[in-house]
Amino acid sequence: MKRKDLLKRIASAGCVLVRHGSRHDLYRNPNTGKKQPVPRHDEIDENLAKHIIKELG
Repeated sequence: MKRKDLLKRIASAGCVLVRHGSRHDLYRNPNTGKKQPVPRHDEIDENLAKHIIKELG
């Protein structure tokens, strides 16, 4: 999955960027309080993308 597509999906779920890191960005869902790192690669593995969406959504 492309990183920009993943970011659109988690942004539509209401997640916000907490901080930038050198290799990962940290996103948080204000409704649930859960945080999840998102890699800063152009391509993200499908299984990892599904896990991030599940945890934040």
